[in-house]
Amino acid sequence: MTSRPSVRSRIARWTKLETTSGTLLLLAAAVALGWANSPWSESYLALGATTFGPATLHLDLTLAQWAADGLLAIFFFVVGVELKAELVTGGLRDFRRAGVPVFAALGGMIMPAAIFLVLVNALDDPGASHGWAIPTATDIAFALGVLAVFGRGLPVALRLFLLTLAVVDDLLAIVVIAAFYTSELNVGYLLGALGAIAVFAAAVRTLRVGSFVLPVVAVVAWVLMHHSGVHATIAGVLLGLVVPARPLDGEAEARTSVLEHRTRPFSTVVALPLFAFFSAGVVLSEGGGFAEALGQPVAIGIVAGLVLGKLVGVLGVTALVTRFTPLRLPPGIGLRDLLPIGLLTGIGFTVSLLIAELSFPDAVHTESAKLAILTGSVIAATAAAISLRWDARKGRSADMNLDGLPDGVQDYSGLPSAERL
Repeated sequence: MTSRPSVRSRIARWTKLETTSGTLLLLAAAVALGWANSPWSESYLALGATTFGPATLHLDLTLAQWAADGLLAIFFFVVGVELKAELVTGGLRDFRRAGVPVFAALGGMIMPAAIFLVLVNALDDPGASHGWAIPTATDIAFALGVLAVFGRGLPVALRLFLLTLAVVDDLLAIVVIAAFYTSELNVGYLLGALGAIAVFAAAVRTLRVGSFVLPVVAVVAWVLMHHSGVHATIAGVLLGLVVPARPLDGEAEARTSVLEHRTRPFSTVVALPLFAFFSAGVVLSEGGGFAEALGQPVAIGIVAGLVLGKLVGVLGVTALVTRFTPLRLPPGIGLRDLLPIGLLTGIGFTVSLLIAELSFPDAVHTESAKLAILTGSVIAATAAAISLRWDARKGRSADMNLDGLPDGVQDYSGLPSAERL
């Protein structure tokens, strides 16, 4: 007689589902938006402005700041270990396999930024230009969740392509935040943070994964990075990147995999939803409401960048790369499959909300930008879902990637579930 799985194990499995994170993010954003525009909106604003933390360490931050600087660093740690695993043992270790999604990610960042800059300047709001990076980010959790739900029947190579593209997109977003959204730099604190990260790198390689030393050193690195002027979430990424991605001393799993499995549930269930809750509460009753907020140049630029810029950038660069270079799409994937992929990359949300908060000193631009991110992400997700179902119903040729070699499978609808989404 088989025993039923425990409640804890069922919750652990639920947190690992690709649909879970997106669902919780949507719920948190919806609650925040509803509360911020209810008769009790003042209590929502007061909650976000509640301050706590040790003032002697200059860490007396508001709850909203703790969510953006502290909790989001945990999400970026998960991104860091995922990126390290991809670089060492995954799809990014071989440029021949990763070349097309890498170039697609570059196109998917350059085109939205260009569209945003053109529109805000053409609409006579050059002061909004500092937000050029807002529509360049892709929310991995949301995008993979939509693909998991609506991409059933499509080849699994499509998920791997999206994952590679999104990981590169996140890496580029991290570089952009560090390079363009850093306040006054304190070199001493920055060197201290890098030193703490070096200590963490040695400790995570030599000590047990469960050692209490690791979180203590990680917190020290985060505090020093926070004081350095570089956004504190960068500490999370760098800590993730120094974790060994190959098994050590006969271990069954790489430490990147172990730490990802231990950290992801907290990131999925607590860190990301709380960040969304404190970031997505845009007050629409002020300044003319929803229509006027979306009519601002910054909002028009963000929506156009997310929905059109991402699609044109991903599709256009992929078409050029596969036409004029030896690089090709993976077997089983054709250019038509990149229509939904391009739309999925337009789901900005988490990182876009963070960049919006870093971009503007005034509430008018910030609130309009946040509303545009939510609107653009919903439009992109809806269009992606429709195009995924359309793509899944169409027949597939024997050479979808047009490399002159048969893909080996002509009809993916008859594949075992292990080989299709």
